[in-house]
Amino acid sequence: MENTKKYGLIGLKALLTAVFAFAAFGKLSGNPQMVAIFETIGFGQWFRYVAGAVEIVGAALFWVPRAQWIGAALLVCTMAAAVLFHVFVLGPSLVPALVLGVLCSVVLYAHRPKTA
Repeated sequence: MENTKKYGLIGLKALLTAVFAFAAFGKLSGNPQMVAIFETIGFGQWFRYVAGAVEIVGAALFWVPRAQWIGAALLVCTMAAAVLFHVFVLGPSLVPALVLGVLCSVVLYAHRPKTA
């Protein structure tokens, strides 16, 4: 059972890494859909670059021992913000951000710092 959890978590992190890398690529490469979304948000295009960079850093930290929880926490916060932007600015397509946030929460819980 322990191996199932271990490899399940590795698989989840691999999936999330691929998803966030793909999403970040769209943001950082200037995909017209991403440009339009961030234009609608209204903070300027610099925010698109910051969001893409946070996604790359968060996904990369999934693979750094003792920093995995930091990457997961970054991405949980990012997805919480995405859900709020969908609810208040962008419209009803909040389900992907919500699902990704929940999955990142699983990684955060699995790698939470252990206290004495």
